[in-house]
Amino acid sequence: MWLSVLTPGWPSAGQRCDARLRRDASGRGGVYEHLGGAPRHRKLYCATRYHLRIHPNGKIDGTAEENNPFSILEITTVDVGVVAIKGLLSGRYLAMNHRGRLYASDAFSHECEFVERIHELGYNTYASRHYHTLTPLAGGFTHSSSTERLWYVSINVKGQPRRGFRTRGMERASLFLPLLLGNEDHDMVLLFGSSTWYRETILSTAGQTQHRMQRHGASVTQVNKTDD
Repeated sequence: MWLSVLTPGWPSAGQRCDARLRRDASGRGGVYEHLGGAPRHRKLYCATRYHLRIHPNGKIDGTAEENNPFSILEITTVDVGVVAIKGLLSGRYLAMNHRGRLYASDAFSHECEFVERIHELGYNTYASRHYHTLTPLAGGFTHSSSTERLWYVSINVKGQPRRGFRTRGMERASLFLPLLLGNEDHDMVLLFGSSTWYRETILSTAGQTQHRMQRHGASVTQVNKTDD
């Protein structure tokens, strides 16, 4: 099982993660019992050693930085066992489209709803509520004779999101540990809400970084074309 081969140093579920769960009727893990109430401020640390990051420009990826402002998330329950995940500083929602691509939406929609399930040791998975793959069983393809393969939020070993239809629930790339915010994270949240200068600096820096990345990508493409 993937949980037994997590690398040493991975924080245990009892250290800084949520533990409120109940088993579902099929015994396939747990779902959160709470409905409504205050949103949870967390960071989602993937078993591939990246924090899930929601950029203000619509991009989703993972960061190895311990204290990146766009890895601070707000998790809100929208239905029993279903959550919305929002970048607290980017102001965008984690979303998955019908092609299995993760993106950061500036408005909440059905594509922003994820089924949150707790597995052994407190590791969580987040699967699209509305998109999945139907796999036919023997005897033909009908809804009653098929099984659902869920599409999960997943960050690979390079820190990049994987397409939903290529994911599996118990792979390392789909396992996340919800971490409580540290002191530096709390300071960033307070400054972002109280200081216009700090807020504009954070957002401006993110925009400049994206612009440099786009220019670099264009340069690489041009070099490749020249080499051809």
